[in-house]
Amino acid sequence: MMNHTYQRLVCLLLMVTLLSGCLYPQSEMSKNSTPNELQLKKVQTAVDQYREETQGLVPIKTKASDTPIFRKYLVDFQSLKERNLLSEIPETAYENGGLYQYTIITPEKDPRVKLIDLRIADAIRQITIKLQAYRNEHIYPPFGNEISEGIFQIDYEKLGLDKRPYVKSPYSQENLPIVMDTKGDLYVDYRIDLNRALDKYEHHYEQGDDIRYILAENGPFVPAYSLPYTIRNGEPVFQVSVKSK
Repeated sequence: MMNHTYQRLVCLLLMVTLLSGCLYPQSEMSKNSTPNELQLKKVQTAVDQYREETQGLVPIKTKASDTPIFRKYLVDFQSLKERNLLSEIPETAYENGGLYQYTIITPEKDPRVKLIDLRIADAIRQITIKLQAYRNEHIYPPFGNEISEGIFQIDYEKLGLDKRPYVKSPYSQENLPIVMDTKGDLYVDYRIDLNRALDKYEHHYEQGDDIRYILAENGPFVPAYSLPYTIRNGEPVFQVSVKSK
């Protein structure tokens, strides 16, 4: 049993090392780590032209139907290149050694190209490895304080961490907490950014609406690896009935 657990941990650690190497090749870090507005516009133009040529189709990679919404419609660069709509893959794209995945929001109505910051995925992956190692021994996740119904802080000390795990916000550069649901799945808590966006941008959200789109529509990034949020009394709250990373 112990040998099997040890082998699983070694495999997981190797996977993270390999993926981190793909995401962050040191020789390419500086040129590929900053979102480039011109590259984003070029991809958006190529997507618009693709739709015109294909009677409304969108160049996306095939994903499972239950793929979380902000990671479900990744741009298929190969399709754009085959139609000569894009001469090369952007340097900032994961497919070219960059730190971002190019994704599309609202593909049926108004397809817009946005970015997923893969450093967030890497941070969650590293905590997930520690969490799985902990659960191999203790079964139940290391729940901390319950911050909303079914949403918990992580008892970081039980995972051997010095402080609460967080990711750097692609919107505000603030430290956003990583939280956990009842199953032990990890998510980024975007309430800091959502609060600011609700104050800054005009909106007509009502309780029950998914207010994460206020972030996606007013910047280059999508709030990936998150639970849905809605609005209550003017404040963002978790909407845990439907999960989506």
